[in-house]
Amino acid sequence: MDLDIVGLIPAGGVASRLGKLPCSKEILPYREASGRVSVLSANLLHYFSLAGIQKALFIIRKGKWDIPEYFGDGRQLGIDLGYLITGQNNGTPYTLNQACAFVSNRIVALGFPDIILEPENAFAELKQKFITGHSDIIMGVVPSKDYLKSDMIGFDDSGKICEIVIKQNRPDLKYSWFAALWRPTFTIFMHDYLEQLTQSGSQGRISQPDGLHREVFVGDVILAALRNGLRVDHHIFTEGYYRDLGTWDEFHKLSGEG
Repeated sequence: MDLDIVGLIPAGGVASRLGKLPCSKEILPYREASGRVSVLSANLLHYFSLAGIQKALFIIRKGKWDIPEYFGDGRQLGIDLGYLITGQNNGTPYTLNQACAFVSNRIVALGFPDIILEPENAFAELKQKFITGHSDIIMGVVPSKDYLKSDMIGFDDSGKICEIVIKQNRPDLKYSWFAALWRPTFTIFMHDYLEQLTQSGSQGRISQPDGLHREVFVGDVILAALRNGLRVDHHIFTEGYYRDLGTWDEFHKLSGEG
């Protein structure tokens, strides 16, 4: 079955964890183990390509013009690339929502441009399970111990996702997610959910019990979708892993391996 899938690449952040950079984080160069020099987000485009995902949209903020300058139309990578501009800075869901009008009738593959993952064909496996299932959204899940830095997944007794816990002290949770595919039902849900947040008086942020507000994460939106009746499935890559290269420590480790 040939699905009309568009990859979304959120690249609207300011990379505050990396400090002042000479270029956008997404095109930071590093040396691969083979000796070839690559850039961070080229990995995600490669993962998309392996899954037969031939179209993708970078969603960037003003000033990150070096990303389209570097990748162009994507022809050299065998993928058709487009670019959208976001003015929102309330979190990744708002960046993704910028694409709503362009993907509201398409399947979306979400990947993060600063993540290196194994297996490389993870999107291909997710796509296959998505095709044969009926979920509104499917999440790629791997074992993880970084519960203070990650969206951790909780399962009920039947093995279904029942909670998504954002960067909290929950060592009892053993899995995190790194990618997703979803249908238009979730695209529309996210658009409406963010619209409600924006109009709620919380300045588009999540209200907390202490009265303060925090940034909205994609995991928050997925959990809200689950609680509102959308079908959220998952696929566990038991031997898989991902590395978030959004800090210098992790980036230097990657560079040192090359």
